[in-house]
Amino acid sequence: MVRTAVLVSGGGTNLQTLIDSKLFGDLKNCELTAVISSNPQAYALVRAEAAGIPCFTVDRSIFPNDASYNEAVLRKLRDMDIELVVLAGYTQPIYRTLPKAFPNRIIAVHPSLLPAFPDADPDGEKLCEQVLRRGAKITGATAYFVTEEPCQGPIILQKAVEVLDDDTVQSLQARITQNAEWLVLPQAIGLYCDGKLRFEGGIVKQKRD
Repeated sequence: MVRTAVLVSGGGTNLQTLIDSKLFGDLKNCELTAVISSNPQAYALVRAEAAGIPCFTVDRSIFPNDASYNEAVLRKLRDMDIELVVLAGYTQPIYRTLPKAFPNRIIAVHPSLLPAFPDADPDGEKLCEQVLRRGAKITGATAYFVTEEPCQGPIILQKAVEVLDDDTVQSLQARITQNAEWLVLPQAIGLYCDGKLRFEGGIVKQKRD
């Protein structure tokens, strides 16, 4: 079992998909060891507690800068012997110490088909505004390994979502979340924990059985 910590900041809908995936047996080799929140009021903590997952808060507001905050998170991860880190609705900047400590062991999901729209707001609303403004016909979500450069890490999985002519920001965002993000994040974690990912020239590929 891969000891996994999920970093959160808000409502925890992505976290809930992981809890549900674990409940239904889709994450057989993933142990949801801890949920760590940057926000003591995050509803994600309620979800974690209801699922029996140990919860911790590393309150960003009490730290003077991103570097000191990330050091505190890193110490917490090391104290629990965490092997895999998952960003699930985590809004804090990732300082370079975390990717260096967990190379190719931090998985996140972005609400676009990277490398398209890498700088968009990770909550998806501004991204959807850009997608509609540019007239894009396809968008989606990407699960990837986090590196020191935001949204530049190796891609694990992607799921496309069609942009409809009558889409609004809200309808498109909801479809990306439900039909793409909630699929690729647990799938990527499952592949990692099952030892089914390999690197070839810096590109992530699935191992053949």
